[in-house]
Amino acid sequence: MHPMNRRNLLKGALCTSLVPLSAVKAPTALAASSDCFSFAFLSDTHIRPELGAAEACAMCFEQVSASPVDFVIHGGDHIEDALETGRARATMLMDLYQRTERAHLRKPVRHVIGNHDCFGVFPKSGIAPEEPGYGKQFYTDRFGPRYYAFDHKGVHFVVLDAIGITPDRNYEGRVDAPQLDWLRADLAARPKGQRVIVVTHIPLVTAMQCYEPESWLDTPHNWTFVVNGREVLRILKDYNVLAVLQGHSHVYEQIELNGIRFISTGAVAGADWRGSFLGTPEGYSEITVDGQAVSSRYLTYGFATPHRQDVPI
Repeated sequence: MHPMNRRNLLKGALCTSLVPLSAVKAPTALAASSDCFSFAFLSDTHIRPELGAAEACAMCFEQVSASPVDFVIHGGDHIEDALETGRARATMLMDLYQRTERAHLRKPVRHVIGNHDCFGVFPKSGIAPEEPGYGKQFYTDRFGPRYYAFDHKGVHFVVLDAIGITPDRNYEGRVDAPQLDWLRADLAARPKGQRVIVVTHIPLVTAMQCYEPESWLDTPHNWTFVVNGREVLRILKDYNVLAVLQGHSHVYEQIELNGIRFISTGAVAGADWRGSFLGTPEGYSEITVDGQAVSSRYLTYGFATPHRQDVPI
């Protein structure tokens, strides 16, 4: 069994989904109501030239492109990885991701910053903090703002940056104070009762600590969930938030808390391109919004690794 590296693949979660993980490739027809739409929420592509990852990402993107979804949200960790690699490797990986997306993902795409998208943060990278592109600038130079909002068919989407870079050149799950102020102001400016969906890489709410291997808790900071998530939830509680979409865990999980559905999608990369992770195969989520209801199903895309080393629960 290939030992999963806690730095490279953070965790898993038990699936409490509305649909089984055996969900298969072909999408079905969408509901007919006028305000119903669907979009693809994919995350953790962890693209690299090894292990057939680029070819598999192309397969996934082609399936999404052929589906009836309106658009795509990429939940972060586009590449594997920029945290502890040098400039040449990190640049090559990001070029590979963007080239693959341009060639195979023919839908509008929104991006979310992931921890692996931050450049040179770990000292092992050999990158000094004053160097160009250090940290989150590597992401913003390619994709734009770390946090932002957009609207689609009457739903207000809020994309957060949940990566907190720590003074000791590490990271934790955190939404920083300026962003919290922005979130308050953004939501306060919405029409009363407007539907809201929030997107974050590191989860705000997850059951992962219930089953996470103890060895993966031995980190200098909390890599599992947003440590000040309670502050975010206190802001969200006064608004019509339908769902929070989350990446990072590589496991398909749904939790409902105070009327908000927290949906963590499995990874396009599965167990870092070596099979399924804690029961979740390589795949992505298709999210459907119909009035006040949000539903999700997990879709695989036909990739079969020749390096299979599934990670069981």
